[in-house]
Amino acid sequence: MSIHSPDPRRWAALALIAVAQFLVIMDTSIIGVALPEIQRAIGFSQVELSWVFNAYVIAFGGLLLLGGRLSDLYGPRRVFAGGFAILAGASLLTGLATSEVVLLAGRALQGVGSALIAPAALTLLMTLFSHDPRELTKALALYGAAAPAGGTAGVFMGGLLTDAVDWPWVFFINVPIALVVLAVMGRILPAGLVRRGNLDILGALSVTAALSLAVFGIVRAPEIGWGSPETLLVLGSAIGLLVLFIAFQARSREPLMPLSIWRAPNLAAANVAMALLGAAWIPMWFFLNLYLQQVLRFGAFEGGAALLPMTVTIMVLMVGVTARLVGRFGFKAPLVSGMLVLAGGIGWLGFVRPDGTFLVDILPATIVAATGMSLAYIPAMLAALSGAQPAEGGLAAGIVNTTYQVGSALGLAVITAVATAAGAAQLGDVTALTDGFRAAFVGAAAIAVTGATVSFVTLRRSVPMRVAASESASVRSTSDSGYADRAASVRP
Repeated sequence: MSIHSPDPRRWAALALIAVAQFLVIMDTSIIGVALPEIQRAIGFSQVELSWVFNAYVIAFGGLLLLGGRLSDLYGPRRVFAGGFAILAGASLLTGLATSEVVLLAGRALQGVGSALIAPAALTLLMTLFSHDPRELTKALALYGAAAPAGGTAGVFMGGLLTDAVDWPWVFFINVPIALVVLAVMGRILPAGLVRRGNLDILGALSVTAALSLAVFGIVRAPEIGWGSPETLLVLGSAIGLLVLFIAFQARSREPLMPLSIWRAPNLAAANVAMALLGAAWIPMWFFLNLYLQQVLRFGAFEGGAALLPMTVTIMVLMVGVTARLVGRFGFKAPLVSGMLVLAGGIGWLGFVRPDGTFLVDILPATIVAATGMSLAYIPAMLAALSGAQPAEGGLAAGIVNTTYQVGSALGLAVITAVATAAGAAQLGDVTALTDGFRAAFVGAAAIAVTGATVSFVTLRRSVPMRVAASESASVRSTSDSGYADRAASVRP
């Protein structure tokens, strides 16, 4: 088979990659309904309970960049398998935990596994579909649609497993899924390129510590105060370590993150857009759940059902509409338009009422917001990945995943502070709660508008994908020797 021929297994492989995305996102939402049971069983205090979520997010966000580099050095399939093996073991450990320390350690290890899986999955996707930009856009749309599906499924599965069996099964459910993936992946997934080189240990330690401290400081700041000595010390240390990391990269012969990667067209601008997209979307999703349950008095399953129209809208539009728009207009116009539509939907939620109803206050606004998200996410991902060299695909995937996670954490922390100041902490007072949630939605909408503005100003105009496809064909015809050299390092 020619090095440029499409892999006949690519659509089956995409299904496996989408399962990985589904599982990574599900693990952030499945614990929500189970938290009260976990608290009673393990003995967490109300403050400590949030760390069942935060331990996963910090490890995940802090290690994504390292996961991307490992994917480039050792092959994405190998790293993908390692991530699933760690996730399976960590999930078993977490479900069997009888103490706070063991449970939080298990959650952190789950984050480690996910940090290996996510960039390796994106690298595999780019490898499988890079022969045709139109197929690549469709594949990214299917991959992206797995995220909201995983988030909504987590709400349902968490409630179902906790009620029908027991809370440990919200962790145990990962084990059989991981084992199936490990059993079939060797026959479906390509090995990808394996690069000769050494891992930049100093760079890996400094950037992982910097990102972990940054996410830790961000998620803890609303609890202890943004101006507290602890917050300033943690965030200051994160900045210092990040500066140290950049210095290491400038001097290293084999850096973890070659600084030249930032010269790739649109990489920096697209990552800023992705961070702002996460900073708008995740707070909206978080406070929408709280409004449904604490103001409208929906149960866990009712709340999950209320999110289904939004989830279905995202999945249908990503697959059926976004790919065509990117093919016709490139990624800049859909991204900017999507951010503005997202801002409109979230801003609409800013009018929710204490005595509101799902059909009037929630459904139309969430459909508009979902439309905006479906238009923006895939173009932002494409813009971030399209300019990277083949040897840096895993690194670019790690960077874009990292910026989305860090942006989500920062956005949620900031919007939580805004909502709390406006009354969102006054449980039992429906009017005050609604005022706080309104402030949260308005703040998240403002972030989306900022994202649209920044994208419009900083992103270079992209050519439509149908043009890019014909151009890439002519480029490949003049660069076969370069591809042949890289093909020599492919391990079956």
